[in-house]
Amino acid sequence: MQGSRFAFGPFVLDPDAGTLLRNDDPVAVSHRGLKLLAALVGRAGDIVAKTELMDAAWPGIAVEEGNLTVQIAQLRKLLGSSAGGGEWIATVPRVGYRFTGAVHRLSGVRRKTLPLPDKPSIAVLPFLNIGSDPEQESFVDGLTEDLITDLSRMPGLFVIARNSAFAYKGRAMDVREIAEELGVRYLLEGSARRAAGRVRINAKLIDAVSGDHLWAERFDRSLDDIFALQDEVTGRIVEALLGRLRALPPRNRPKNIEAYDLCVRARKMMDDAPQAAEEVHLMLTRAISLDPDYAEAYRWLAVNHWMGWVHSGGPTKSNRGIALQLARKAVAIDPNDAGCRWVLAYLLAYERDFAEADVQFAKAIELDPNEADTFASLSDITVLAGRIEEGLEHVRKAFRLNPFPAGWYYLALGQAQYAAGQYEAAVETLRHDETYRTSSLRFLAASLAQLGRLDEARAETALFLVANPDFSTAHWAMTEPFRDPATLEHFVDGFRKAGLP
Repeated sequence: MQGSRFAFGPFVLDPDAGTLLRNDDPVAVSHRGLKLLAALVGRAGDIVAKTELMDAAWPGIAVEEGNLTVQIAQLRKLLGSSAGGGEWIATVPRVGYRFTGAVHRLSGVRRKTLPLPDKPSIAVLPFLNIGSDPEQESFVDGLTEDLITDLSRMPGLFVIARNSAFAYKGRAMDVREIAEELGVRYLLEGSARRAAGRVRINAKLIDAVSGDHLWAERFDRSLDDIFALQDEVTGRIVEALLGRLRALPPRNRPKNIEAYDLCVRARKMMDDAPQAAEEVHLMLTRAISLDPDYAEAYRWLAVNHWMGWVHSGGPTKSNRGIALQLARKAVAIDPNDAGCRWVLAYLLAYERDFAEADVQFAKAIELDPNEADTFASLSDITVLAGRIEEGLEHVRKAFRLNPFPAGWYYLALGQAQYAAGQYEAAVETLRHDETYRTSSLRFLAASLAQLGRLDEARAETALFLVANPDFSTAHWAMTEPFRDPATLEHFVDGFRKAGLP
């Protein structure tokens, strides 16, 4: 996707690329300094409160105000005087700061075009909700997600993951540009409306290379037939792309439409507001009470429990045993769901049941060769087993299927890069906007320490310990599913050099 660059005086700031140029020459500025400068320049002339700036530079981390003062002072030193002889950044006493220079917004730099796969490739863009009721938005999003899942299970296709498809929701962009950014040839666009017990869907399949419409159709069915309708739409798309149909193992479908809506909303909330674990828990347990045989609800409830255990401290903090029990239930209900399989596999690895975990990962890939989350989670487990190159290959495949992923993909990549001794690459990855948060700081600190950048490493360690005061390297080493002693020792060595207890 495209972002904006900002020109002021002799400088050009590119927040997406993380660069600041002075007369086309790079300026050495810290990661947090860039975040602060972007926040100020993006609102040039306005007063930006200290709290807003601290949230921009230290998202989700509690830090002293003195850290902000130090970073602003460093920025002023780097920028020097403006053309009029004054400072670029003015202090507004007791309130915040203001960028005083004239700023020109430049057009963004397009992402690098991804090469096309060696099989028909498609992205399903979020369907438009054309009804008057905004409450139907989750239903329409769920329809899009289900079409992605159905197509993803077809071995002859390459299908972009949900996260990346939904990155384009609400954005008006040329289809060729979207296809180039995602590295696919075909796009499915559509709209849907649910009203008075009916579902109306318009869908069209576009060849982004030629601009031709390969297939377009309008459907009007009873809401009771929604899942049969999804199967029909999927079949038409597969036929248009592959010229043939192939029967896939049946999917577990919800029997209650309210349970379906609750699951879609909970899934979205887990992405957008991970701190809302208690609300997610209530929504998913309600979905299960409405439809006790709904596998996907059990799957996401397992993930929610697992996230509570990993991040801890939340109102729904739980143990691995409950998460594992829920994941097993999901697979028992729907053994053909790759998502349920990889969640079970991941939890089994944490229980040190590696043989069964490997079987479940393999089965997940067999069921759905396009499930990006499977490869990202498998990378994590494979790296800790000492098969580092294999782990790197898995996470690269995950990124190809999901070019705009959730932050934990970057954490998995950074961990794999650290294990491979690619410390510079790990630092760059772990400072990415999507993953620069407390959970990644321990690996960032270890990478910096291995590079000999001990002051930076200790600074990241200090921030990590503010949010994780009870962290212990020894306890972490016991809970993580390591299978290779040498890999474990490599991580412990980095932690110790970074000053982690």
